[in-house]
Amino acid sequence: MRAVAWTVTYLGLGFGLMLGLFALLAPVLVGPNGRPGEINPGALLLQTFCGFVGFGVATLLIGFKALRLGWDDLRWSPTAGAGAGFARGMAVGVAAASGAILLSLPLGQAGFVAESGSFGGYLRGLGASLLVLAPAALLEEIMFRGVGQVALARAIGRGWAVVALSAVFALVHMLNPNASALGILNVGLAGVLLGFAFYMPGGIWTAWGAHLGWNGALTAFDAPVSGMPFRIPLFDYVPGGPTWLTGGRFGPEGGLLASGMIAVAIVMSRRWAGKELA
Repeated sequence: MRAVAWTVTYLGLGFGLMLGLFALLAPVLVGPNGRPGEINPGALLLQTFCGFVGFGVATLLIGFKALRLGWDDLRWSPTAGAGAGFARGMAVGVAAASGAILLSLPLGQAGFVAESGSFGGYLRGLGASLLVLAPAALLEEIMFRGVGQVALARAIGRGWAVVALSAVFALVHMLNPNASALGILNVGLAGVLLGFAFYMPGGIWTAWGAHLGWNGALTAFDAPVSGMPFRIPLFDYVPGGPTWLTGGRFGPEGGLLASGMIAVAIVMSRRWAGKELA
């Protein structure tokens, strides 16, 4: 119960500081939201910054001060294996997301529709999206593969801690645009994948790579990421149907094809984590 209390305190303090700081700064620093249904990169970057401040303070007070955790306990140390772990995580995330997209072409009658723009414009748009997605993915790893998971793991074991925080990870995404029951379930499965990646060599850097690899690959195909569209020039992804298979407007995460690819990635990451999850 103490571990649960520390986890709830960590998440509550982190989210409270993040939302409070964002509410204070957004009216001053963020312009109009733009067209409906599109991401405001400035707002997302500000929210991410506020999240780093909020969860940085929560990690300092709860993790370092109260629980006396160190960088190695949190698996955050930038060791020699961090770069290799990030690359392996990226490969897992890209492969899983690309598999879900490519399977939707023959099985869900999905496709791509050409639109205006050049290949250079596509690369610039993708690069700008990744600059927004990368820090956001790292923040979510700090939130859900941070102090709370480490504290819970000491009490109930690493596997159960991964499942518990993955459920919270899924619930946080319930307010995303076009969310569905299957989409939220898949986000929870993705949380399990990222939790297992956290216990692979490289720690949080491996989990960050897997998270960014998944989100980045979907964006490269111009597909929504958990219901959020990142518009880039040159072509549009049309998900086809049925929605329960391809995910529809929530993106591939809302369909069974993504469920299958995430399940395969979970098995692989569990094997690579090895004795760390025993």
